[in-house]
Amino acid sequence: MRTAGSTTLVLASASPARRALLSAAGIDVEVVVSGVDESAVREPSAQELCQTLARMKATEVARRLGAEGLSISPGGRLLVLGCDSVLEFDGQVLGKPVDAADAVQRWQNMRGRSGVLHTGHYLIDLAGVTVGAVGSTVVHFAELSDEEITAYVGTGEPLNVAGAFTIDGLGGPFVERIEGDHGTVVGLSLPLLRHLLDDLGVRLTDLWKS
Repeated sequence: MRTAGSTTLVLASASPARRALLSAAGIDVEVVVSGVDESAVREPSAQELCQTLARMKATEVARRLGAEGLSISPGGRLLVLGCDSVLEFDGQVLGKPVDAADAVQRWQNMRGRSGVLHTGHYLIDLAGVTVGAVGSTVVHFAELSDEEITAYVGTGEPLNVAGAFTIDGLGGPFVERIEGDHGTVVGLSLPLLRHLLDDLGVRLTDLWKS
């Protein structure tokens, strides 16, 4: 049996980028990967899809922690955060590419154009309260040459991320500009997280590393 004291945040995601964002903001988190099968989920819109997936991830990890008989010390709070990102482009919802050929095709379509990156956030207090919201940011892609696309896809990075690009890695130079929160594109909006925590009566500063 594990014990949680004060306010503990568990991130229901394997994404190192999300964990790095939280760490840079002074928040030390525990990571528990949900194992949710994202490919089996269908929703009518990009916003609904990413929010549903975020909820499923957080709910699965919260269920698992509860099944472990987790003990929370008096006055303590245990929070589980699920996040999921998708790119809305040309009326399509784009998660991770199927393979390298798919990633190349996407970039050939996206170059010189723009899409909207949506990231769903779902926060569960194991005391029984839940809140959620979606952050959306417009992303303007650079006009890449075929050689740049081939080289980028060849690194393998686009194969592991929603929309086949990153803004905080090798793909950064290929994003001309954004309209909205940079963190949403990385995979977790810190300002949005602050508002969700506030809805639960938790100050973000309470999560700062001591």
